[in-house]
Order: sequence, then structure tokens, then C-alpha cells
Amino acid sequence: MANTNGAFGLRPIGVVGQAANTTGATEYRIASGNTNAIYQGSPVIPLSTGFIDIVGAAAGGSVGLLGVFGGCEYVSSTTGEKIFSNYWPGSGADSNFPVKAFIYDNPLQSFVICSDGTLTSEATARGHVFANANFATGASGSTTTGISSAKLAVGTIAVTAALHLRIIGIQDDPENSDFTAAGIPLIVRLNNSFNSPNGAIAAGTPSTTGV
Repeated sequence: MANTNGAFGLRPIGVVGQAANTTGATEYRIASGNTNAIYQGSPVIPLSTGFIDIVGAAAGGSVGLLGVFGGCEYVSSTTGEKIFSNYWPGSGADSNFPVKAFIYDNPLQSFVICSDGTLTSEATARGHVFANANFATGASGSTTTGISSAKLAVGTIAVTAALHLRIIGIQDDPENSDFTAAGIPLIVRLNNSFNSPNGAIAAGTPSTTGV
């Protein structure tokens, strides 16, 4: 039976280890002139300008992921009303007010993300735990729901340390347990987190590779 999961990007579910699971988000800023849509569940990066942007939005350089976009707050340029949205549409903000973004940025945050293809069997999937992977369609999403369409790209699973995601488990979900089909919910954390103690890579713009 096919899995019921559709694409939803990265969904926070806990933290690694026994630390308190607050699933807290930190406030950052989006430039009011940023025309790149940022969807709930999308990985984001820090820019050298002090703002954040969706991963893969600009070419060149390499940067550790800051975290995952949870939503934003801004003032409408047409109505003057404060807008609370689960995604940044890429326009419509009054430049006299900040565009606030709420990011799940704890380096120990764990997320669930669905696979973009078959994992063959439960045994094969279990063998991928502790491996790394990249995103499939990491910068895309729906302007109707505001939800990211990011999935984990099964074809990229490897031990390569530079890959964006570390697989740390498989979510127990009876409705999404057909390992011969796409949509298996994998538990991951961000590799090379910008806020991790190792200092990650300097803020800048990312390569589009693997997103």
C-alpha cells in the first residue's frame, strides 16, 4: 500500500539526547526586498548582510544551514495590517517595518522528512541510519499552503560529511510504512549547522548543489 505522506519539508519533532524538547524558534530578519519565497519547513541560511534566505536561492560559496523556517511576521504594504504567515511570499511587506522570521535553529534539533523514493525494504532503510543525505527540491514549496516540498533524496545517501542531513532514525508510522514506496518518514538532524560548536562555515550564499 502506498504511503500517505506528501512533501512537507522538515518538521521539528524533538532534540537529540535528553535535553529539554522546547522545539523553540529564534527570531531572525528577512530583507523586505527579498523576492525569494521561503516556505514553512524549508532549510535557510544566514547571509553576510545579517538577514536570512532560503537555501539554494543564490549561487556561489558554501555555508552551513542556520535552521528551518517556521513562519514569519510582517506589516502589509497595502493594508498596513500585521500579517502572521507560515511562509514568506517574496513581496508585500512595508519596508518601514521589519520582516521577522522564526527559525528552528538548535543544532541538536531533530526533524522528520519524507523520502523522495523507495528505500526497498525496512532492513535496507535501517542500514541508512547514521548515513548522510541531501535534499530533493529543497527550495520549492506551495504558495497555496505555504508548506515546503522538500524531501530527502534517497539517491544521495552516503557517508559524505558535506551532505546537509544526518539520518538518525525512522519514525514509527503505520500509515507510512511501505518501504517499497516514497514517503517514508526519516528522522534527521542538520549536518554542519551554522550554530554548532565547530563554527560551521561563514555566512554567505550557498551552492545550489544538493538542494
